[in-house]
Amino acid sequence: MRKTIVTSVALLALAACGRGNDAGQTNTITTSEADGATVASTASVAAPSGAQTFANVAAASDAFEIETSRLALANGSSEAVKSFANKMIEAHTASTAKLKTATGSSTPAITPDPMLNAEQQQKLAELKALNGSALDQAYKAEQAAGHQKTLDALKAYSANGEDAQLKAFAAGMIPIVTAHLNMAKSLKA
Repeated sequence: MRKTIVTSVALLALAACGRGNDAGQTNTITTSEADGATVASTASVAAPSGAQTFANVAAASDAFEIETSRLALANGSSEAVKSFANKMIEAHTASTAKLKTATGSSTPAITPDPMLNAEQQQKLAELKALNGSALDQAYKAEQAAGHQKTLDALKAYSANGEDAQLKAFAAGMIPIVTAHLNMAKSLKA
């Protein structure tokens, strides 16, 4: 019982520390003791900023382009597709480096998270199941769709973003991603 009370006080103290954060989300923390008593408490966790969200989207986009391009190199059949895939690996590796530079001195700190979203994970899994010309065609379609989504995100952030360095990054990437989109659309797979 004493252990339950000590745990309850600690959890309530943690919850009280975060109450001033209006932009936060509330999470419930539950602990169970051997005697069956359960204590619940809430703690505030800050929601990611718009800048952090954009950095994560950009990082995941780069990761998706690199991974799908590696698949095209390994399992595709078209030399044009493989040449494009090599260009995408090089360009998106450079983009990731630029993104890290743009976020390097942000306050509060922004660390791009390249974790693929559920849609990207599904598309990657679908591409992994393909070979030859079927992969070439699907890769071309995914490159066009992915670059269009990235272009839309870059335009939106460059117009309305809150972090000056990330806005500059987004604006600088617009012509590059536009060129990639046009190349993907005209790719002979």
